[in-house]
Amino acid sequence: MDQKILNDINERMREVFAQSPAADLEKNVRAMLASLFERLDLVTREEFDVQRQVLLRTREQLTRLEAQFNELERRLEPKNDG
Repeated sequence: MDQKILNDINERMREVFAQSPAADLEKNVRAMLASLFERLDLVTREEFDVQRQVLLRTREQLTRLEAQFNELERRLEPKNDG
């Protein structure tokens, strides 16, 4: 029953907020921030995560290639037998 009262109060507060000048202020602030972020040329979290995965795969591949190169180099070195 207490949860129902809290939900009712919450809903009424949302209605009051939606009809107040604060709602317009929130919209304007959101628009201003969106414009600012657009000018900063930021990437989304999704784009960042995709590029991070590409970088991780590239590093792994580079590590494998370095190991192969070092093994080939070791095989080609002249052996000192004496």
